[in-house]
Amino acid sequence: MKSLLYKYRKFFIVLIVFSVVTISLFYSALKPQKTLPIYNPSDVNPELVDSTIQYKSKYHTIADFSFVNQNGDTITQKNYEGKIYVADFFFTTCGSICPKMSTNLVDVQKAVLNNPKVMLLSHTVFPEVDSVSVLKEYAIKYGVVDSKWNLVTGDKKEIYTMARKSYLAVKLGRPDQLYDMVHTENFVLVDQKRRVRGFYDGTNKEEIKRLLEDIDFLCKE
Repeated sequence: MKSLLYKYRKFFIVLIVFSVVTISLFYSALKPQKTLPIYNPSDVNPELVDSTIQYKSKYHTIADFSFVNQNGDTITQKNYEGKIYVADFFFTTCGSICPKMSTNLVDVQKAVLNNPKVMLLSHTVFPEVDSVSVLKEYAIKYGVVDSKWNLVTGDKKEIYTMARKSYLAVKLGRPDQLYDMVHTENFVLVDQKRRVRGFYDGTNKEEIKRLLEDIDFLCKE
C-alpha cells in the first residue's frame, strides 16, 4: 500500500490541489457579491420627497448648490466634485436627535480623516438662526476639521429644495410656514457621480458601522 501511494504521490498531490482550487472557485461563484443600490425619488418614502419628482425612477443626481460654511466660505458642488460624501440636515439648537447625530458624524470624520476621497456636509434647516458665527461655534464644539467637514447655511428655499429634491431627506413642516421642514435622522451617502447610494440612521451606532463599510466599498468600486 505504501509503495502504491509513493508511486502515485504526484497524482494525489495534484488531485488534492485541484480539488481545493475547484472548491474555492465554486464557493466564490456562489457567494453573493456586495452591491449598493442607486436611489431614485420613486424608491424613497414619499414623505421625504418633493411631490414634483416622486415619479422619477432613474438618473437622479444631486443638483448644483451654493451655500456658506462655518468659516464664511462659499461651498459649491465643485468642492465635492469626484468625492464620496455624507450629507445630513440639522440645526444647532436642536436638543433631541442632533447632538447624537453630530457625535456620530465626529466618529465618521475620525474614520475617514486620512482618506482624501471622502468628505462630510451638514446643512442647517434653520438658517435664520444658524449664522456663520453660530455654525463656527458649533464646529469648534464638535471638533469639526474644516478641510473634511462643512457646516453650511444659506437661503432657506435653496436648502429646502436640496433637502427634498436632491437628498430626499426631510419631511414637510408646518403648512403655514413657507419652506418649513422637519429634518430626519438620515445620513445620506453620495458617490463620486453625485448619486444617492444609501440612507442611514444617524443616531444608531450599528448604522454608522454599516455606513463606514459602504464608504469603504465605494472607495474600492
